[in-house]
Order: sequence, then C-alpha cells, then structure tokens
Amino acid sequence: MVHSSFEYYPGLLIWHSTDLINWIPIANALNKYVGSVWAPDIVKYGEKYYIYFPASGTNYVVWADNIEGPWSDPIELKVTMIDPGHVVDDKGNRYLYFSSGAYVPLTKDGLAIEGDVVHTYYGWEIPRDWSIECFCMEGPKLFKRGEYFYLAVAEGGTAGPVTGHMVISARSKSPLGPWENAPHNPILRAQSNNEKWWSVGHATIFDDAKDNWYMIFHGYENGYYNMGRQSMIVPIEWTEDGWYKIQDDIEIAKPIKLPDLENKNTEKYQLSDSFEGDKLGPQWRFFKEFGEGRYELTGDELVVNGKGSSVPDCSPMLIIPTNHSYTASVELELEGDAIGGLVLFYNENGYSGILADKENILTNLRGWQFPTEKNAINRKVYLRLKNIENTVDMYYSLDGKEWTKTENSFEVSAYHHNILGGFMSLRIGLCSMGEGKVIFKNFKYEPIK
Repeated sequence: MVHSSFEYYPGLLIWHSTDLINWIPIANALNKYVGSVWAPDIVKYGEKYYIYFPASGTNYVVWADNIEGPWSDPIELKVTMIDPGHVVDDKGNRYLYFSSGAYVPLTKDGLAIEGDVVHTYYGWEIPRDWSIECFCMEGPKLFKRGEYFYLAVAEGGTAGPVTGHMVISARSKSPLGPWENAPHNPILRAQSNNEKWWSVGHATIFDDAKDNWYMIFHGYENGYYNMGRQSMIVPIEWTEDGWYKIQDDIEIAKPIKLPDLENKNTEKYQLSDSFEGDKLGPQWRFFKEFGEGRYELTGDELVVNGKGSSVPDCSPMLIIPTNHSYTASVELELEGDAIGGLVLFYNENGYSGILADKENILTNLRGWQFPTEKNAINRKVYLRLKNIENTVDMYYSLDGKEWTKTENSFEVSAYHHNILGGFMSLRIGLCSMGEGKVIFKNFKYEPIK
C-alpha cells in the first residue's frame, strides 16, 4: 500500500502487511523532490513494480524490480490530469485512467504515454439537494473480476461538508468503456455530521489470497480533522448479478471481524527513536526537502544542520502521531547560533511549539516567537509537548526528570485542510534553524489513554 505523500520527503512510503491490519514500512520509492505528491497507484505488472503519481501539474512513474527497491528516478509522463489508475486489457495493452474519466494508452513498458487522451466515463449524478463540496470526480481505481472490468471513483469533494465525499462504482466488459453505473451507488457515504467518520471515499477494491474481497478507503475522524485522512478497510460482498457492496449489517464506525489471515510481520512500527544505527527511521519526513545531506547519525545522536530563520523555513523533520492524546519529548544540544525545537506542524501557515536557543526557552504560537524562560539553560535541554485532545501544554527540563511547564499552551483542532488547505495532517516536528547544529537524542512518543 502507498499513499499521497504531499510535501513530505522522502516520499511514497510503501507499507506491507500479511493480515491487512498490521502494517510495516519497507521502502521509500521517491527520493527526489518533484513537488506535492498526490494520489498514487501502485501496481505489479510482469516482474516489475510501478507507482504512478501526479505532482506539480504533471504525472510521473517510478519503477523497481524489487518492491524494497532500489526505485528508479521519477520519469515524467507529460500528461496534466491527476490521480492515475493503471489497468491492463486481455491483450496486455496498458492504460492510465485519470480523475476526469479519461484514459491514455501506455507503452508496453509502462514508462511513457502512447496515444491521445480519450474521455469515456462521466461519473454518477449526485442529487442536487445533497451537501457536497463539488462534483470533483477523482481517484479512479480499476480491476477485473470475471467478465467485467470495474471502475471505482470518488465524487463530492475530498473535504468540505462531511457528507460530500463518496465511493462510486461502475463496470464494463472493456477497460475502455462504455461504463454502466452500479445500482448500489454510492457504495459508501457519510450521512450526517453525527457519524464518527466524515468525508469517506477514494476506494480501492481488492481480494486476498483466500478470495475474500475488501474495500480500502480514507476518511476524517469526527473531532480530529487535524489528524488528516486515515486509512480504513471494510469487507465487501458480491451480488448474484455481479455488483459489489458493503454488507447491510456492517457499520464502519464499529469493529469488524475480518477472516483470519496469518500475520507474518515480526517487526513493529514505532514512533519513538533512539537514533541508533546509520539510517534514519522510516517514521521521519522532511518538509519540502529530502534532507539526506543535512543530517548525520552518530551512534545514538541525530545531528541536523541549521537552516532558515523560522519553523517552516528550517524544513522540520516530522512524524505522524497516532493517538488523540500523547506526550512527545526529545533531548537536544545546541551548537553555534542554532535554535532547536519540538513543534506541532501542519504547513507554513499552521504550527506552534517550544524551542530553545543557547540560553533561552522560546515559545512559538502560530509564528509569533518569543522568549518565555530567559537565561534558563546552557546549550542543553529536554523539551516536551503534552497534547490532550488538541490542547497542548509545553515543558522543559534540565535533567529529563524534573519538568517545568511554561506559561504558554496552544490549541490545534483547527490545524486542518478546511482551514489551511493542502490535504495534510498535523505532525510532530523537530526543528533545527539558524547558524549552527542541533543534536537530538532519545525522541520519545508515549500515548495517553
């Protein structure tokens, strides 16, 4: 599985699972900055793996002989539509569908466009009295079962009203159409603001090794919009006349028992990091840059060169928190005139946190940065954020045992797409800015139940 990676690099983190519940990261397929990476499609065809994705007004493909890499540099396909979806006909001809309902032929090797854009699908008409953001057909994903090719798309807008996003299905005996819309449309849609999961849509349909079928999709969590779109999975059933739908007795907000699949994953995905080893952990991403030449791992320390003079300018190193409430802490040491910090970061317009220069503890509230504890340290300090359901307190310590709460706290429930745009999520960030270096040790992430 692979997701949109937006402005976070290295990009296109590939996840692997043997039971559809426990996932571990195995490789980054994109190490060259090409802009904000949107909805990708990962496929295996022949003996090679491919990921097609849009960025910066065009589309790219990367490929590999092994899913763990090495992956190729991005190859531009020179087509401007978004959300590519790969499909192969019965003769081995390859095509990419896009959000407009159009497709383009691919060369046999899948690395170039070969032919004109052809429009073949126009979507499912949304009733005018429904509250949606826009028609916005997007995210085509295709597969074949029996004599039919099936096309799943999203409609209604990714965010906006919680009832907007939805899953639409169509089928055809040819991957090029004409397409017949499913009688069960929409396959999935939030009905009201009272539901747990909002704006559910953008589905991929697939089967497992035991011929069980599923739909994976994303949605925003009610009350935690700032966590971004979260991935969910639900089993589907096939009707006698060859359509798929969610079982009538299933509610996506409640736990669903899945068929037993052997879990062969022995590795657990962790957010805490002691910075041991010679590779940066897969949980970390730099904002708008691939920072391989900017940092160094030295046994049990992460040394990051300072950059810029503000939190967004320094391209903070980020991870995604997985809980509503948690603490995050890190030890840091400052060299030269560097400023280091621990922040919650959405994008250039939404961030807050606690920082330190060589002698002062600093607060940053939405870009307003000032000393909050003067002459409190001597180049070494521990910093902590405590987030309790979107209210965040800030702490510092001289020994990592006794903590002092600063005067300032902040609230982050509005750090999300409907306010700030960008489709992203609120992340924990480590900052290194200014002239000098910041040495980070022992990053700890601890959920609060």
